[in-house]
Amino acid sequence: MLENPVWAALSGPQACFAEASGDAARFHSDVGPWCAVADPRDPAAWADLAELTSYAALTGPSLRPAPGWETVAVTPGVQMVGHTMTGVSDPETVRLGETDVPEMLDLVHRAQLGPFGKRTVELGNYLGIRHEGRLVAMAGERFRLPGWTEVSAVCTDPEFRGQGLAARLTMAVANAILARGDLPFLHVNAENAAAIRLYERLGFQVDHEVVFAAYRRA
Repeated sequence: MLENPVWAALSGPQACFAEASGDAARFHSDVGPWCAVADPRDPAAWADLAELTSYAALTGPSLRPAPGWETVAVTPGVQMVGHTMTGVSDPETVRLGETDVPEMLDLVHRAQLGPFGKRTVELGNYLGIRHEGRLVAMAGERFRLPGWTEVSAVCTDPEFRGQGLAARLTMAVANAILARGDLPFLHVNAENAAAIRLYERLGFQVDHEVVFAAYRRA
């Protein structure tokens, strides 16, 4: 499952957010850009994906598009898992919801985070830290698989970095995941050595290399 987490999510616990066609699925566009195929080696699955979209963002250990698709961008990453970690609750965090979306999108822009849509917050538990009422850091849950939940959208306003806010939020989100009986995992850009070291200090371990890739129909 962890080698194809988007498919495991969209064909399982997060099927309510999916548009599906045969052996392909994608999140609703206002939830996120991520797509998946049941078997990336199967040209028929890519044909199913073409029924859903002409532009697809996928992740996995190794991806090679079928004929009819061309690569737009590929970014190397790592998947990290928290088999033995323990989370920590944080009384200063606040639960974020639909009414907070404009602030969350603004923070994503300031922090130069990756894709985050108007309905991404619906995917799971999102926590934030405010300073004088302003949202300055947040983290939450994205992909949910049977027994696993991804920690995602960890970001801090550039003016407030270096204060340990990302670590606190990561541990608080992980604490809620562990409390309901799941294990946390996450994805990191392979070139972000500082983030990898941080997550290792928090108890995550690198499990395997992945790529974050975008493809379009040729």
